Amino acid sequence: MKNIFKKNETSESTGKGIRILKKTKPNVCGGTDAYLDEKAPKTIKSDKMICFSATSALGTPVLLPAEENQFEELYYFSAFALPSSRGSFLFLEKGAGFRRTRDKEYEWALVKEDIFPKLGELVRKDDLAKDNGYHSETHGLPENFGGSVDIEYESGERINFSDNQSPILRTQTAAQIIYIFDKALKGEKVVLPDASSLRQIVFEETRDKGGFTKATLNIDDKGEGNIERSARYDDPTVYTSSRKIDAHTVSQIKETIKNTGLFAWTDLPESNYRFGGNK
Repeated sequence: MKNIFKKNETSESTGKGIRILKKTKPNVCGGTDAYLDEKAPKTIKSDKMICFSATSALGTPVLLPAEENQFEELYYFSAFALPSSRGSFLFLEKGAGFRRTRDKEYEWALVKEDIFPKLGELVRKDDLAKDNGYHSETHGLPENFGGSVDIEYESGERINFSDNQSPILRTQTAAQIIYIFDKALKGEKVVLPDASSLRQIVFEETRDKGGFTKATLNIDDKGEGNIERSARYDDPTVYTSSRKIDAHTVSQIKETIKNTGLFAWTDLPESNYRFGGNK
């Protein structure tokens, strides 16, 4: 197999640890842009994983035992996990069709099992860090025929690579990831509050220049709601408003909270992404 990381006559360095492997010529349709982050570690020292994300099309079908004497044939998967003080928050999407836009189904849950030791062992055993820092994008493809891996550790170490032209994981590696997630999702789950009993929702945002927004939705016994809102922008004036919302809208809000697993987010790691304020 050709070594995609080998330096060649067409590669060039940016001087910042980024080696350009392929570069699309100006004003040319299609082509491939690829680079290698030479600073990305090929060995991970930390044992404390804090985020796992892997998505990929599969060049050959993965066969997983679904039931006794029956097998599940998959051509695509997406797996995501975050640690929680109550266990692990998991999301798994699988696709049985060759095209990743078809025949997909997903499942999420907050499970009591800590699956990160198993994921850490798999990452080390299959040496996923060997591809760390490689990114390739072929323009003009009708869909992503590959995928991406993004794994973060408490130490700040990270494994991150992607390619949208071809599968990025060995079939056996993909099968093991799916198996770990499938088995955990069948295990004991953390019981979450029932969204139907909601009586109040509060949203707050603070902005860097002293601005803020606060909105409180109070829900009555009829299932209808009233929103009290206050906000301040660039001037010192505080603007307030109040409006009622009907029972159908309140019901949709509750359904969204249920479907997105919002009650499972309570003790998940905070997002490092910040843009002009906190929400």
